[in-house]
Amino acid sequence: MSRKTANAPAAAESPVADFETSLEALEALVGEMERGQMSLEQSLAAYEQGIGLFRRCQQALEQAELRVKLLADPMDATSAEDFEPDA
Repeated sequence: MSRKTANAPAAAESPVADFETSLEALEALVGEMERGQMSLEQSLAAYEQGIGLFRRCQQALEQAELRVKLLADPMDATSAEDFEPDA
């Protein structure tokens, strides 16, 4: 139950804050797994949780990349591949 309440505020966070939170949780999880003190069942559950955290990190990075592109070149966001300059 505490896992769900911990994820609820993360949804309202900015992509950067979500990335940092998810990355910290992933690093802690990897540290636990590397100690080798988990049972097989615990390791599988930790791996599954790690995959979810990894995906959240990926999504946050993609959102950050899109923001950078929009700030750098607003025309890039309006389907630049369909744009044909007059020659």
